[in-house]
Amino acid sequence: MAKELFKPSVLVGPLPAVLVTTISKDGVPNVFTVAWVGVVCSHPPMVSIAVKKERLSYENLVETGEFVINLTTSDMAKITDFCGCRSARKINKIVHLGLELEPGTDVAVPSLVRSPAALECRVRSVTELGSHDLFLAEVVCNKVDSSLIDENGKFDFAGAGMLAYIHGEYFGLRRHPVGTFGFSVAKKSTRRARHERRLQMSRSHRQKKYKHKKR
Repeated sequence: MAKELFKPSVLVGPLPAVLVTTISKDGVPNVFTVAWVGVVCSHPPMVSIAVKKERLSYENLVETGEFVINLTTSDMAKITDFCGCRSARKINKIVHLGLELEPGTDVAVPSLVRSPAALECRVRSVTELGSHDLFLAEVVCNKVDSSLIDENGKFDFAGAGMLAYIHGEYFGLRRHPVGTFGFSVAKKSTRRARHERRLQMSRSHRQKKYKHKKR
């Protein structure tokens, strides 16, 4: 297989596109999208999220040391995209989107009712890296939709229809993207048409590749 040389970059995917909820020291909740999220330890259960300093929730994370990772599904793609495109400094995303919250169990941060699973986390360390800072956190409680627990007591990821993100595109368990970055905030004029063309081209390209593989 021939390979070409690319400049150094984070050429990794797919990644989970999650909605992270935080709360300010004054008790004001916020939600923002994070794709730079990962598992770093099993015992104790620990995760990482990478956040830019300019994000409002960065301040919340530093001040309270708590957050919740809300897993997303393909039918939450537009919400997920919007929360990554709009800043809480300009709009209350929770109110604007009509997101219902439920109180935290082991943390003060609320979770999203619509999310199939919520991981309540406490920050253990913060490392400055460059464009992003890395928050390492321990998962102190998991809340899972009871309808998605199978007969073996495990979370049914396939049944939930999880959402993933790959360099500007959102994917569910289907072969085609359910949206492109920015489509939730695109205007109905030229910008929306550009998004639709990009999405159609992407779908057409993948259909051709799939048919080619079947031959």
